[in-house]
Amino acid sequence: MNVLLSNDDGFQAPGIRALWEVLEGLSWCENRVLVAPERNRSAASNALTLMAPLRMNREAPNVYSVDGTPTDCVHLAVNGALTPQPDMVISGINAGANMGDDVLYSGTVAAATEGRFLGKPSIAVSLCGDEYFETAARVMQSLLDELPSLLLDPDTILNINVPDRPYDAIKGVRITRLGKRHASEKVVATTDPRGKPIYWVGPAGEAQDASEGTDFHAVESGYVSITPLKIDLTHYTMQSQLNDWLAKSGKQGL
Repeated sequence: MNVLLSNDDGFQAPGIRALWEVLEGLSWCENRVLVAPERNRSAASNALTLMAPLRMNREAPNVYSVDGTPTDCVHLAVNGALTPQPDMVISGINAGANMGDDVLYSGTVAAATEGRFLGKPSIAVSLCGDEYFETAARVMQSLLDELPSLLLDPDTILNINVPDRPYDAIKGVRITRLGKRHASEKVVATTDPRGKPIYWVGPAGEAQDASEGTDFHAVESGYVSITPLKIDLTHYTMQSQLNDWLAKSGKQGL
């Protein structure tokens, strides 16, 4: 199996390098290639560069940097810039959690999402901190050993979050749902050296729904969280409500 690695922290980030080493020891991984942003592009979400060309630079054997977003990296690698075609996409190991509402902003999750859009089984993995990358690597080593026996649905990616603690302090694995954060903190207003106003986006909000069964609860309790995410965002149960509304308003034909 050919595996594409990407991330949003950049091709030199410690997390993706740790995962690179994990893949080397997997019997089913025939070929590995790393295509990641040339610099940190955290919170890039699913942005795709359309108004400028992209450059892919070979940094080492099977290692490439791209002057674009995480989505750009996966799109190039899967859609014609490299051969052979990857059979699956793994994004990470990210420095910092991607739980709850984070998945809407996360470049790590976006890279996996782009792989799934292009027909490849995809996984996103994050360390809920920036210290114990070895722990996350060992967790992924264990999980990926069994990966060939798992068949992912064609509209699903796996979002994995690992507690930032020593490996011996990991209690196990839990299958979870997304929790929810409170609204983010207010923007931080200040001035530049010339006295002009500038703004920093405020920190993410604390967990609002961290009840049992959520990714927040699992990680806080010392467990690895695996949340299956659907790509289809359609609110199916609301379709009938909208149809009733249209019928009563007589606006079906405008």
